[in-house]
Amino acid sequence: MSVDTPEQSEAAAPTETPPERIDVMDLRFSDPLRWLGLGFRDLLSQPLVTLFYGSCFWLMALIVSAVFRSNPEFTLSAISGCLLLGPFLAMGLYDVSMNRERGHRPTLGSSLTCWEPHVRSMGMLVMVVVVLELLWGRASLVVFAVFFNTGGMPTTASVIDAVFNPQNWEFVVAYLCVGGFFAGLVFATMAVSIPMILDRDTDAITAGITSLRVFLSQTGVMLWWGALITVLVLLALWPSAAGLLLVGPWLGFATWHAYRASVRFSPGA
Repeated sequence: MSVDTPEQSEAAAPTETPPERIDVMDLRFSDPLRWLGLGFRDLLSQPLVTLFYGSCFWLMALIVSAVFRSNPEFTLSAISGCLLLGPFLAMGLYDVSMNRERGHRPTLGSSLTCWEPHVRSMGMLVMVVVVLELLWGRASLVVFAVFFNTGGMPTTASVIDAVFNPQNWEFVVAYLCVGGFFAGLVFATMAVSIPMILDRDTDAITAGITSLRVFLSQTGVMLWWGALITVLVLLALWPSAAGLLLVGPWLGFATWHAYRASVRFSPGA
């Protein structure tokens, strides 16, 4: 009976692949405009995909608008449902840009199922977003309660009335500060995390931390990118949200290119 020497045992043992090193790249203020240009190129090359996903974004906006007009107290619930669905729609757009970049032919069918191998990480990330949204809503209600003695939970309609009342400017400032903080936190967490999960099959924690690293190390450029997204979405929402047919997919494609420019991977030590 032969006995392996320590050297032979070490050689026979499987070697573990070291984890990849994730580097955050330096960005320029011109980069967000370049991402939009690359995203628009993807949009023009995929009219069917653009129409499908644009219609989904438009439909979500119409549902929220209809709920607000008929039952404003349920508006936040409608927005929550859209936020749950949004990341999965966005991942489909990232899949199209990723396949184009790799020289593969993207299809609508593959974009609709691209999340299945990553459902655990995606589920965790969506749960984080939901928790942040709940904290956002609770903080907003606290601000509302501090400034107004309503004797109960405010409805969406009463919040809107208060926001557009010029006599309530102190409330408006506080409300916008709280909203801006949580909106920035959600944006910083999601900026590159979903395309990273799709591209590298990383876990949600690593993807979220990497996204925060990108935001914190390139704050100026990422705030500029967030401002461009906000302006384009606001323009798309006026007057009937039909602009989302174009702007929704456009920003999805552009976000993939933002991720590719912001993060680099190299073999671990």
